[in-house]
Amino acid sequence: MTIQFNQEGLVPVITQDATSKEVLMLAYMNQEALEATIKTKRATYFSRARQALWVKGQTSGHHQQVVSMFYDCDQDALLLQVIQTGVACHTGHRSCFYTPIFSEDVSFDANKLYAIVLDRKLNPVEGSYTNYLLTKGLDKILKKVGEETSEVIIAAKNDHQELIQETSDLLYHLTVLLVQKGIHIQTIFENLSKRHGQKDAQK
Repeated sequence: MTIQFNQEGLVPVITQDATSKEVLMLAYMNQEALEATIKTKRATYFSRARQALWVKGQTSGHHQQVVSMFYDCDQDALLLQVIQTGVACHTGHRSCFYTPIFSEDVSFDANKLYAIVLDRKLNPVEGSYTNYLLTKGLDKILKKVGEETSEVIIAAKNDHQELIQETSDLLYHLTVLLVQKGIHIQTIFENLSKRHGQKDAQK
């Protein structure tokens, strides 16, 4: 492996969630940080501001376990795929890339829903139903989760469209619950992935 470091002895590193493929952050490594990352499987970067190595999560607890590492065709950039504990950005956002210049992405997934709910918590909007639930607290949220669960059961006995609507409501309220409890939805996916791996091992 021959990595082409720049004149400052650094190489840019794109860090990506190994499961969702969400881009989490951009940082830099020098030779020492690269070797430490390979050896420990813990994302270790070089801080240009402090001129020192830093292990992601060493002070915040938001660790990055590296599961894959790639370099690009010119060997002058790295891609890390990691299991992210907590959030990647120091602002409290899941990803450092949360400010759009423009976006034509019309896809929607559980991670995006979580990001929207978390943003409402961090940046309240007057009249927001999400903020209403978060302000009312855990008991109110749990009551709504219970109500929506019952409605899913009833809808399952009726028609598909009603079941789709009620399941959407339940998933939304479960997401609000996770945000309220400080549990990222990716943690749920990681737990499911771990269960899947355990089942495969038992075959």
